[in-house]
Amino acid sequence: MTPRVGVDVAAIPRIAEAQKRFGNRFLQKFLTTQEIDYCGGSAERWAGRWAAKEAIGKAMPTGVPRPHMRDVEILPSEDGRPHVRVAAATTLTGRDIDVSIAHDGHFAVAVAVIPDLDSPPPLGEGQRGGLPDGFRLPARPRDGHKGTFGTVVVLAGSQGYTGAAYLTSMGAARSGAGIVRLMVAQSIYPILAEKCTEVVVGPIPEISPGVVGHAALSAVLRGFTGAAAGIVGPGIGRDTSTRRLIEDLLRKVTVPLVLDADALNLLSEHRSILPKLSPDIVLTPHPAEFGRLANLETSAVQKDRRGIASRFAKSWNKVVVLKGAGTVIAAPDGRITLNPIATPALATGGTGDVLAGLIGGLMAQKLPAFEAAVTGVHLHSLAGIDLEASMGQAGVLASDLLPQIPRVMERLR
Repeated sequence: MTPRVGVDVAAIPRIAEAQKRFGNRFLQKFLTTQEIDYCGGSAERWAGRWAAKEAIGKAMPTGVPRPHMRDVEILPSEDGRPHVRVAAATTLTGRDIDVSIAHDGHFAVAVAVIPDLDSPPPLGEGQRGGLPDGFRLPARPRDGHKGTFGTVVVLAGSQGYTGAAYLTSMGAARSGAGIVRLMVAQSIYPILAEKCTEVVVGPIPEISPGVVGHAALSAVLRGFTGAAAGIVGPGIGRDTSTRRLIEDLLRKVTVPLVLDADALNLLSEHRSILPKLSPDIVLTPHPAEFGRLANLETSAVQKDRRGIASRFAKSWNKVVVLKGAGTVIAAPDGRITLNPIATPALATGGTGDVLAGLIGGLMAQKLPAFEAAVTGVHLHSLAGIDLEASMGQAGVLASDLLPQIPRVMERLR
């Protein structure tokens, strides 16, 4: 495997001048407290760490979020060589990073080598030590029955997007949920009733072929009777009446929910209601959907994925799953986890529907919103890595994830 290499040069006088002008405020932007103590006022050491952290960022491929400088700590090891420690919630978590730092006149020069960035970080065979903070599998008591593991209600699908309803509901089923109940527009009901034989499928009123609207509210509320969790949005369409249905549903339903895809797009037209809704809601946007929700350009979202996800999780009082390479899971209370596993095998339509179903199914099994999101994202990405190993990076289908998810869960128990 070809290592990735980054090189950077920092001018020592410029670093010294910035520190003189701004004091510790400048140092705290790129150094940890331990690094500041170690450097002891040495501009050479400050510049060396600046260059090393820039070199690490340059070693990362385009499109993969770089960690903030303070998330990377470089201190001498017992043998005197630089030792790199990376914070838990970054794309470099679990990676071996080699750094060398040298000084020549007025310059600090650093080289960073990341030998295994293209493979997942080591989990530790048969161990749980490599699992992210917040990861938790629901208990599976031997005497459990389908009622033990919760009922999930899915409101999804429309004309041309029956696959979204199928993949979401089956993602919930593969999570281990006891019962999955799928509600779809009347005209697409026959398709899904035949396709989803392990799911309870029910037709609800439609305002046009394959489109549910506000007239279905009473039927949808009845469908949520006895539910432990729900998933709303995948492939449901963007009709104005559909938006009114979702807004009123969210005000009346009290169970934990996952909002995905079109539910997010519709809420972006009335984003002021988000903070007023229950905190037991997980939002699962990709960068463009997040941008619409937050009224930001997609490029601004991608520039600071971790910071923006955390800020809006607090502002909206919701758990946010910002999807993409280096998926960020942020909670309103400040907890944050970044999934370091990425594979192009998952870059295909429908994989996000499976993820929404998986998270909703875990919530139905009594996992809190943040833990369900962290666990679902991690299981989803590991299943993708397994499929890449067995099938390759291209040609994997979203439905291929479904049988792989239980295998990953069993491996991690």
